[in-house]
Amino acid sequence: MIHPPGSKRVLLANPRGWCAGVDRAVQAVEKALEQYGAPIYVRHEIVHNKYVVQTLEKKGAIFVEQTEEVPEGSIVVFSAHGVAPTVHQEAATRNLATIDATCPLVAKVHKEAVRFAEEDFDILLIGHEGHKEVIGTSGEAPDHIQLVDGPKDVEKVEVRDPSKVVWLSQTTLSVDETMETVDALKTKFPGLISPPSDDICYATQNRQLAVKQMGTEAELVIVVGSRNSSNSKRLVEVALQAGSHASYLVDFASEINEAWLQGVSTVGVTSGASVPEILVDEVLEWLAARGYADVETVKAAEESIVFSLPKELRRDLRAEATARIRA
Repeated sequence: MIHPPGSKRVLLANPRGWCAGVDRAVQAVEKALEQYGAPIYVRHEIVHNKYVVQTLEKKGAIFVEQTEEVPEGSIVVFSAHGVAPTVHQEAATRNLATIDATCPLVAKVHKEAVRFAEEDFDILLIGHEGHKEVIGTSGEAPDHIQLVDGPKDVEKVEVRDPSKVVWLSQTTLSVDETMETVDALKTKFPGLISPPSDDICYATQNRQLAVKQMGTEAELVIVVGSRNSSNSKRLVEVALQAGSHASYLVDFASEINEAWLQGVSTVGVTSGASVPEILVDEVLEWLAARGYADVETVKAAEESIVFSLPKELRRDLRAEATARIRA
């Protein structure tokens, strides 16, 4: 489509927003509140999004950072980022009923870590220090895993046997940056083994791909997402690398600065994998009110993946449905 000089438009990324893992995790908290009543405790933010957390708090969810903050005998939901085995042990000690909302794609990385540790590999986990997902994965095999936080860390990596080294990664990283780290690791350890399947999740890759496609045309890219959302922050980086002059991360439309629009004819809009669509709609309305009413979609991929609810919830929901039928 030809874009007349001087006219204003929005390029809207597709896919954007909620992924299957986030949808499953948020549903798990909502269904638990319906099934068991408030309060339901959630260990760490269920997903890294301010609006989602505030909405669930209003419904009766209580977010805590440590297992010991959950009263004994209560119900606790583990966040989509996953937890280390020690957290499951802590929950059992406190007699907590647990609902594990770990994203299945994160759980896959956990299983890979356990398997390679059992085979006595040194595991190089590419990820950001302190991120909840990295803490959970590292906890699966602490004696075998060392964190590699980007290419700058490669120099200090040491392994026992260069022929028994594998890399795994946090699921929400920039694909390009991860491969840059992998290439540096392969230069140092030519025998480095790759995971059996790509660790960076499909949703992260697809959202980055859409931003790459629109970054060449959009002078400004607005990413809807929270500051502690790794995949949202990566979208800002990807937009700038793709050629956009500026890119900003906002939780809400009210955070957009009108000065950003000066001299801008094309604005790109996307959202991180933990962002509900209502927040994107508000940004589009805000832009339309300032002359950016023409919206074109930039489609990078089709997404049809759906994950079933955590098994603990499915069991209790089934039992309730059966009881209703018998009644």
